[in-house]
Amino acid sequence: MTEAAPDRRSVPTWPWALGIDAVLVIVFAAIGRASHDHTVDAVGVLETAWPFLVGLAAGWLILRAWRAPSAPLRTGMGLVMITVVLGMILRVVTGGTTAVAFIIVATITLLVFLVGWRGIAALIARGRARR
Repeated sequence: MTEAAPDRRSVPTWPWALGIDAVLVIVFAAIGRASHDHTVDAVGVLETAWPFLVGLAAGWLILRAWRAPSAPLRTGMGLVMITVVLGMILRVVTGGTTAVAFIIVATITLLVFLVGWRGIAALIARGRARR
């Protein structure tokens, strides 16, 4: 017995996947700002998020993520690593801080966000393909 192919309509296209990723990076920045009693306004959030958004964009290009935008491991894990590493480098270069605890929290949060939604999408696609 062969497994049914995922329903293409249940897998986000690459523009949607990129948008979801960007929104989740912004949510990560907003949560971080709120947890440290910083102002959670658009300017402040973007000030915190931009290094990670640049890292995310670079990750999309490096991985050619549009080829498998919803793949949890191939795309999601790679994006987490590139986003965190480049985001931290950009923070340091521009005078920001990168405490070990922040690196750990950023990595775990972005792992849950960027791999998590892809895992959920994969489960939904598999469920629909079985019906």
